[in-house]
Amino acid sequence: MSTFTSQIYRIIVPKFIRKKILAKELRSSILTYYASLPEPADEELTPVLDYLHTNPIAVFPYHFQNQYDADAIEVFDDAEKGLRYVMLDGKKLYFKKRWSKKRIRHSFNELTKEQDPQSPHRYLTDQFKIEDGEILVDIGVAEGNFALGAVEKASRLILFETDNEWIEALNATFEPWKEKVLIINKFVSDITNATNTTLDDFLAPGEQITFLKIDVDGAESRLLNGCKRILKEQKPLKLAICTYHKQDDEKDFKALLSQNGFETSHSNGFMLFYYDKKMKAPYLRRGLIRAVKQE
Repeated sequence: MSTFTSQIYRIIVPKFIRKKILAKELRSSILTYYASLPEPADEELTPVLDYLHTNPIAVFPYHFQNQYDADAIEVFDDAEKGLRYVMLDGKKLYFKKRWSKKRIRHSFNELTKEQDPQSPHRYLTDQFKIEDGEILVDIGVAEGNFALGAVEKASRLILFETDNEWIEALNATFEPWKEKVLIINKFVSDITNATNTTLDDFLAPGEQITFLKIDVDGAESRLLNGCKRILKEQKPLKLAICTYHKQDDEKDFKALLSQNGFETSHSNGFMLFYYDKKMKAPYLRRGLIRAVKQE
């Protein structure tokens, strides 16, 4: 397609239709790729390919997500705070002020899918979990659902979120535990300035943390470059880091963590992060790495 034709196409065809066309083409490319392999697909890939044969492309290409219904989610109004919330394990989880009830239902539905026991994005397992007294650093906290699930067990929580609109909601969510929750409106990266901090700079030498959760939309490698001291010196330490944003993140992060004395494992299953325009074969990516360094 020429540049001129491409421009006309983008003008004439609405964006949501273009997205559907691209998603359909990607689904076809994935199925064609795996069908062309000389050896049968690994057994773990079978549910993904079965799903794609009969369903549109999805970030979580598994049937478990079909059990979720956004319309069934109840959204409440807090007139005093001017915010809306949903109930999560008996606790109020607040959302951005400008979000409609429909958008909140959709968002919370996706969060719930994300942490389903069968999800490749699930942070915790029966073996890899938040213990009483943990000191949790949650980087990329967004709505705060992960931290809210840990707030009663953890002795201290440090929450980093860059989106200014989430800060008001996070303050409302964690108000009942404000004496042990610190909310920081900064990027955690490999530099320290007015809007960024490295984890090595933020945490003083000798300051203990025990659980580190990282989901920063593809900036994970920069964050890791800024916490070399933490990775080297802190123990015991558990770490959950997303690996689906970029093609080589799982391989690179596993190597780095192993070099720093962590035992690593990956979440079950695969994700199709089709928002990445650089996506290429083999397409499927692990959702996250769980890593443990013993004392």
